[in-house]
Amino acid sequence: MEIFPAPGIVEKLSVLEPGSYVAVTCSPSKGVDETLDLTAKLIGDGFRVVPHVAARNVRDKDHLRQIMKHLGNLQVESIFVPGGDRPKPEGEFTNSWQLLSAIDEIDHEFIQIGVGAHPEGHPDVDKDTLFRELEKKQSICHYMVTQMCFDADILGSWLRDMRSRGITLPVWVGLPGVIGRSRLLAASFRIGVGDSLRYLRKKPSIAAQFMKSSTYYPDELVLKLAKYQADPVCDIAGYHLFCFNQVEATEKWRHASVEALE
Repeated sequence: MEIFPAPGIVEKLSVLEPGSYVAVTCSPSKGVDETLDLTAKLIGDGFRVVPHVAARNVRDKDHLRQIMKHLGNLQVESIFVPGGDRPKPEGEFTNSWQLLSAIDEIDHEFIQIGVGAHPEGHPDVDKDTLFRELEKKQSICHYMVTQMCFDADILGSWLRDMRSRGITLPVWVGLPGVIGRSRLLAASFRIGVGDSLRYLRKKPSIAAQFMKSSTYYPDELVLKLAKYQADPVCDIAGYHLFCFNQVEATEKWRHASVEALE
């Protein structure tokens, strides 16, 4: 379950089971300190926390050492390293590869380091460059989390293409949680989820299904992803839920889905 630091978020997480994994994003405006503070609080509450350390929010190697020491004292086992959405880098790091390389040069006890992946591309980076970056990163990280995608076949095709290029990192599929559709669509346009939205425009019947209520539920997407999850070539490790801080609604859906499968 991925959340972002915001007033009241600690209380919202009370609906999760003890020991749940929670990813905490890194705000482009408020910086990494807010992420670290919330990480400490949630670990104190018994959660397994995966903090985001965005490259563009780290000033230099000394700042990075301070961050890593702090997370080490908290016994954080896994971190996620995105490039970050800060328009102007705070310091010398401009992308995740640069920060990953610096982390690799510093002694640490992180068991898992994750990176982002973009099945539908990135607004500022071409497809082949994205694949080359993943190929480099897999030598010093352990898993990747995909950006949201509403089309299972787009995601499945990307997974198989990626595997054919020799990228072997386990994949956590970024799945939209239960959220108001207008908010979800606005976020999707902002982060570049373009192909699947264009797909909806070309398929009126599917678009009507998508828009039939004011709230989005990912059930149909999960069902269509099942054939790719069953394909060992794709190596899908599980789902990473983008709940946009709508924790209770998404957790209720998750529980109901697991119970139905059982």
